[in-house]
Amino acid sequence: MRVALVTGGTAGIGAATAQALLAAGYRVAVNYAGNQPAAGAFTARTGIAAFAWNVADADACTAGVAQVEAALGPIEVLVNNAGITRDAMLHKMSAQQWREVIDVNLGGCFNMCRAVIEGMRERRFGRLINLSSVNGLSGQAGQTNYAASKAGLIGFTKSLALESASRNITVNVIAPGYTDTAMVSAVRPEVMEQILKTVPVGRLATPAEIARAVVFLAADDAGFITGITLSVNGGKYLD
Repeated sequence: MRVALVTGGTAGIGAATAQALLAAGYRVAVNYAGNQPAAGAFTARTGIAAFAWNVADADACTAGVAQVEAALGPIEVLVNNAGITRDAMLHKMSAQQWREVIDVNLGGCFNMCRAVIEGMRERRFGRLINLSSVNGLSGQAGQTNYAASKAGLIGFTKSLALESASRNITVNVIAPGYTDTAMVSAVRPEVMEQILKTVPVGRLATPAEIARAVVFLAADDAGFITGITLSVNGGKYLD
C-alpha cells in the first residue's frame, strides 16, 4: 500500500484529493498550515492524519516529512496543493504580498519536493503532482504574484521530470480552472457571474473532479506520463 501526502489537504481540492487517494487504496496523510480546529474536524471525519507545518519553511518541511514517514512509511506520492492568494494590481502590490505568495506557492513546492526526492530516487519510484492554475496559463489581472507562482510550477515540473525520469519518478502539473472552494466562494457574486460566462461548460469544477485527475497521475500504471500540464478547466483556456 503506497503512502501519499497532500499539502494544504484539510479543505477544498486538497481534502477531496486526500479522500480520493484513500478510497483508491493509498495510506494518506495531509499537511495544513495552522487551522487546528478544521484539521481536527477533517481527521475525525475521514480518519486521515493531519500534520501542521508551513510549506514556505524548508526546515519545517524536512521535519514534517520525517514525521509523516515515521507514522506511515516512506512517501511515494506527493501532491503539492498548498497555496495562497494576496491579490492586488501590481502598482498597489507590496513586496510582502509578492513574497508571501511566491514563498508558499512556488517555494513550498521546492521545499516539499526537496524533502522527498532523495528517498524517491533511492527507492526508484515516485509520483510528484503539482497543483497550478488556469491563471498560471492565461494570466489574470490583479494576480501577478499568484499567476507567476503558478506558471513557475510548470517550468519547475518540466525540469524535475527530466531529472527524475530514469529513476521511475514522474512529475506532472494539474492546472484547475475555477473550482467550488472557499477561495473562489470569496469572489463577489457579480464577478463570479462574469467569470462563469467565460467557462464553456457554464459552471465551476467540483473539488472531486480535480481529485480524479490527481488519482490518475498518481497511479503505478501512469509511469509513462511525465512533465505534462493536465488542464481541468471546463474549456476556459485551451493550451
